[in-house]
Amino acid sequence: MIRKTFKNIEEFNEDQCLPKPENPLFSIGNVKSGPDEIRQKHPTQKEISYTNEFYVISLKKIVSGEIIYGRTKYDCTTGTMLFWAPNQTLITRDIAIASDIWYINFHDDFIRGLDIRKRIKNYNFFNYNVNEALHLSPTEEETVKSIFRNIEKEYHNNQDEFSKDIIVSHLETLLKYADRFYKRQFLNRKELNKDLMTRFYDALNAYFENDQQIDNGIPSLAYMADQLGISQRYLSDSIKAESGKTAIDQINLYLVEEAKNLLLQPNASITETAYKLGFEYPQYFTRLFKKKTGVSPKGYIESANVN
Repeated sequence: MIRKTFKNIEEFNEDQCLPKPENPLFSIGNVKSGPDEIRQKHPTQKEISYTNEFYVISLKKIVSGEIIYGRTKYDCTTGTMLFWAPNQTLITRDIAIASDIWYINFHDDFIRGLDIRKRIKNYNFFNYNVNEALHLSPTEEETVKSIFRNIEKEYHNNQDEFSKDIIVSHLETLLKYADRFYKRQFLNRKELNKDLMTRFYDALNAYFENDQQIDNGIPSLAYMADQLGISQRYLSDSIKAESGKTAIDQINLYLVEEAKNLLLQPNASITETAYKLGFEYPQYFTRLFKKKTGVSPKGYIESANVN
């Protein structure tokens, strides 16, 4: 594998055969050739790893090959937006891309001190340890392209005191639309989310059936995501889209249901139940159980005995 690290946008653009940026902290462009032309980078190299010290947003269609971000392989059958945060690694394998490509590269210093810098961390598509591409419908793709065009027009305009504010305003509009389309994508993938829910609970069941909680404690979100081969944020978003609860909530509810079974066994001990479920401290178990059921473990046992 060839590994490439780019500290600035100019180096990246040169490697990708893109124009030299007019601003060292920001560049935008549209690579468009003939209708049937395919852009293929480094065709003799099987696998290339890229790490940048700046943000990249791109709109492209992958014709063949693979793009891998973390442990997720992109499904790129339609117009695809990729969001790449600083110091994250993207791997390409035999990649070929349709000639119509839009891209925006911007350094953190370009938005430093601005409100957008605070908000950008709230966009999940930049925060995923393992990202997922945004797949656009034709209408959504045209909306996104129109924003790219507006930014490009201002970028090539004679720079004045308003230029950066206008570019940043359009950039934030682009991110807001992307956020809307991402949420639509999760809703439209309800069946996929259901499948993920099934695999999520299968992994939970396997964890407790093998008594892993005895040695390793309560399964963490990181563990569950790793078992499913996805990122923690994507796991939480998908589970919440399907069930209305986060993955952590689902783990806690699972623990409570398991606790109910254990507490009703003959001579059940609250402390022993807590340890059996992987709690390091019984008081944490008691607190969670009461929060989720409205009664303490002791009250639950007493109520069951009365009935």
